[in-house]
Amino acid sequence: MARIYGEDAPVKAAFPATAAGAAKLPAAPRAKGLLLYVHVPFCRSRCHYCTFHSQAFNQVTFAWYHKLLLQEIDLWGRRLKNPPLRTVYFGGGTPSLIPLTQLDQIMKAIRKAFNPVPGLEATLEANPDSAHDVSYFRALLSMGFNRLSLGVQSFNDLDLHMLGRPHSAAMAAASFQAARQAGFANIGLDLIWGLPGQRVNTWIEQLKAAANLRPEHLSAYNLTVEDGTAMARMVGEGGDFKLPSEQEQGRMFIYGSEFLESMGYMHYEVSNFARMGFVSEHNSGYWTGSDYLGLGPSAVSTIGRRRFSNPRYMDEYDAYVRGGLVGQDHEELTDQDLLREMVMLSLRTAKGLDLKLFREKAGYDLVKRQEKLIAALHQKHLIRISHGHLRLTKDGMLVSNVIIRRLAFDDD
Repeated sequence: MARIYGEDAPVKAAFPATAAGAAKLPAAPRAKGLLLYVHVPFCRSRCHYCTFHSQAFNQVTFAWYHKLLLQEIDLWGRRLKNPPLRTVYFGGGTPSLIPLTQLDQIMKAIRKAFNPVPGLEATLEANPDSAHDVSYFRALLSMGFNRLSLGVQSFNDLDLHMLGRPHSAAMAAASFQAARQAGFANIGLDLIWGLPGQRVNTWIEQLKAAANLRPEHLSAYNLTVEDGTAMARMVGEGGDFKLPSEQEQGRMFIYGSEFLESMGYMHYEVSNFARMGFVSEHNSGYWTGSDYLGLGPSAVSTIGRRRFSNPRYMDEYDAYVRGGLVGQDHEELTDQDLLREMVMLSLRTAKGLDLKLFREKAGYDLVKRQEKLIAALHQKHLIRISHGHLRLTKDGMLVSNVIIRRLAFDDD
């Protein structure tokens, strides 16, 4: 679920027109290469907890989207002058709904417009109901996909029904096995914890079911009940849909992390675990501040200091792509914005915040400036400082939003 979304950006010209009317190009992405995110805004049905931009799949709308996406890929390839490409990530929505012929066309267009670096990581998010046979996964491999992210969410059928997922636990396991049989050597599973009625022991059972399949990567996301969703209505109505207490959710996070680490998974980011050598390059690029380009409706991009987003609705997206307007509206990130994001993103990772690098960029020592706060957090065993990095402990990760907000924004 490595997704980058956003609403329409403020009106500013990201690529000001020259006197001749040609767009002024941004600086080329850094040498390590660009992260490319392709948003696929189609699902068979909306999950009860979902707030991401998506719509029901139909052939007419998809054909419209497909044509525009190919145009947008070509536009950016020319604008950025065939830049080096480090990762490709198809997210959604449900990318596994894309017909194979059209998916192959998209991948070929990407390889033509961009310059894939050796070892390019290419990920496709898939749902078990739309990706379940060996021939399908072999076709993905032949297109250059080498990483799969399966949206399992739960191995309990009652939980899946409550979440509005269109598959069963047996289908999820069968999808994983088919992908493995096809030759995928890098498979990640997405799970959700903190569900109504869930307890520590039932969450650990979910993790055991996942670990028994021996995936290379696991993402475990805490359920967030967003206003306007079916889940919000169910929880609001009470009855059996009662969320676990904060204390119970805290135990789920701590004990779940400890269990996965005992099974050989490194807890490398608040919600992500991986076997050695299988950390997600794409996700890690976001957390280390790499340039990323988002394609498709509602996708967000950050290149250099410029952040911009595509319109979320197809008719507006059509106008932007056909008119060559994608990337024209943007916000310019300030030094302060970049420093705050450095703190926010770094502290989500096991590596933590590089204090020397921060001092070089900020011109001041964060530990000295926030001496009282850092001492209090350390005393409460919420942070630790070692080898020049400030890191959150597991207890600190439980309240990471509060700690990050204090460190990133209370710096005056």
